[in-house]
Amino acid sequence: MQKSSDALPPLKRTWWLKHRYFVAYMVREATVLPLLFFAACLIAGMIALLRSDAAWSSWLEFMSAAPVLMLNGLALVASLYHAWTFFQLFPRVMPLRIAGRTLPSQAIVAGQWAGVVLVLLLFVWLFTGGAR
Repeated sequence: MQKSSDALPPLKRTWWLKHRYFVAYMVREATVLPLLFFAACLIAGMIALLRSDAAWSSWLEFMSAAPVLMLNGLALVASLYHAWTFFQLFPRVMPLRIAGRTLPSQAIVAGQWAGVVLVLLLFVWLFTGGAR
């Protein structure tokens, strides 16, 4: 059991503002907030689609409101920031080896962004009539 004199000093609420790495970490963690809004919008849209044409029309009207568009734009920026920070950390956390040689970090990050671009192109192709 620790003595009260051995206890660590309490942290101030602004501890994370003292170093840029902590600020970046907290911003990365905060990216979940606009993403939660986006996910809730998608779930509401699926429910509206299942309910009726009127519910679907109401959802479409809601989604076209300026504040909703801004929050969804913020969600896009937040997800891109989250991906960028994740992609930067990935080679340090899980270096990839091929034939006993470690791949350069830049190649791993470039491969991850190439995957993002491929998925984006697939969605553009699917939703612009390419699958007909």
